[in-house]
Amino acid sequence: MIDIVLFEPEIPPNTGNIIRLCANTGARLHLVEPLGFSMETKALRRAGLDYHEFAEVTVHANWAALHTALSGRRLFALTTKGGTPFHRTRFEAGDVLVFGPETRGLPPEILAEFEPGSRLRLPMKPDSRSLNLANTVAIAVYEVWRQLDFAGATDTDRP
Repeated sequence: MIDIVLFEPEIPPNTGNIIRLCANTGARLHLVEPLGFSMETKALRRAGLDYHEFAEVTVHANWAALHTALSGRRLFALTTKGGTPFHRTRFEAGDVLVFGPETRGLPPEILAEFEPGSRLRLPMKPDSRSLNLANTVAIAVYEVWRQLDFAGATDTDRP
């Protein structure tokens, strides 16, 4: 499958929902500190229900630590500042999708590390600012998983 990175996430229910998504799709989740909440926050646990034990979640002390852990992998930033349409990208198993904090997105110095073709944008109406983080991650994960023919899913052959 793929890896999802939340750079300095701020809102516990978003992260909880993404943990649940990862548990159900097989995506691995990486959180880059500082986090805007404790991993024991009630809202985080409530949003993730009882899925925490089924998701692979790794917390990294900073961006450099994440880079070391995912060395050699293809990284894509999902950003409203991206110029490449998300749906035109061909993904591969092992790819990494990086998302910024809910209130400010990826900082310019982090975004600058991505080649222009690796800065992806979901289609939206022209005057739209952004989508909710958990919704964006869900859209992205399912499109990548679709491209990978839903590898590991149990019901892909049902009529």
